[in-house]
Amino acid sequence: MKYLCLIYDNEQAWQKFPKDVQDKYMGEYAQFTSSIKQSGQHVGSNQLQPSHTATTVRIRNGKVSTTDGPFVETKEQLGGYYLIDARDLNDAISVASRIPSARSGAIEVRPIVERMA
Repeated sequence: MKYLCLIYDNEQAWQKFPKDVQDKYMGEYAQFTSSIKQSGQHVGSNQLQPSHTATTVRIRNGKVSTTDGPFVETKEQLGGYYLIDARDLNDAISVASRIPSARSGAIEVRPIVERMA
């Protein structure tokens, strides 16, 4: 079964980390990614650009409107994701708990709807 692990962290706090701390964190991400690739659980992953680069799109009464940035003010922003293959939710939680940002932010684990073709 596939699960999406959404990584939420505080962008402003990240920007305040010294370069050596940022480098250490990114090294941990590289090790984590390598480990789930080796185990066959990695389906895909990407880091996202900062939330200020986002555009929110809505259609209301047939009109398209766009807003710069995310819809709501939050303390934690979506910074990236891993799409993983796991046996069940418990396995997915075990994988998500190893994502480095789980220590400073939050990881949302959501099952993917897999439709038959």
